[in-house]
Amino acid sequence: MTKATHDPIRRGSPLWITLTALLMGMNVILSSIRIDIGIAGIYLNNVVINIAAILLDPLAAFFVGGVGSFLGDFFFYPLPMFVSLVTHGFQAVVVSLIYRHVLSERKLLSASLGMTVGSIITVIGYTIGRIYVYGGADHSAAVETAFTKLLFEVIQSGVGAVLAILLLFPAGLEKSFHRVLHGGKG
Repeated sequence: MTKATHDPIRRGSPLWITLTALLMGMNVILSSIRIDIGIAGIYLNNVVINIAAILLDPLAAFFVGGVGSFLGDFFFYPLPMFVSLVTHGFQAVVVSLIYRHVLSERKLLSASLGMTVGSIITVIGYTIGRIYVYGGADHSAAVETAFTKLLFEVIQSGVGAVLAILLLFPAGLEKSFHRVLHGGKG
């Protein structure tokens, strides 16, 4: 796969800034919409983070994932905003790099591998982050809360990865994105 196929947008160009800002805004919005599932809720911002990591370069993916999640938390629930910045920023960069450099000739497999590793990063990051943010004087209660919500972190990350894969490949978002950027070619 050629570099032009992976990174058709020049970093810093008006198109790069616009697409990064658009997806970052979508992340901020989806960071505020909670879907209740029992004792916890899931957020669909992982879908946008994974899509950005596949369609855009690693730096743009960091802005969408890390900065977008930070802003979403800042506006709606500020306590974990730095955990979100680091965790989702790292997730987005890793997914983007794996997609571009590991099995890059097999897009679906490469994206699936990247999103699996990204999901592991997210689950570990939020589990540790929850202990740190909510630890205070009673770390044992924070650890118990973190491990109680571990299953929900796994579900949230899994749903985000599966929906992103479905939108990107079977629904054709990845192919359409590149076709539009290349003026109808590809």
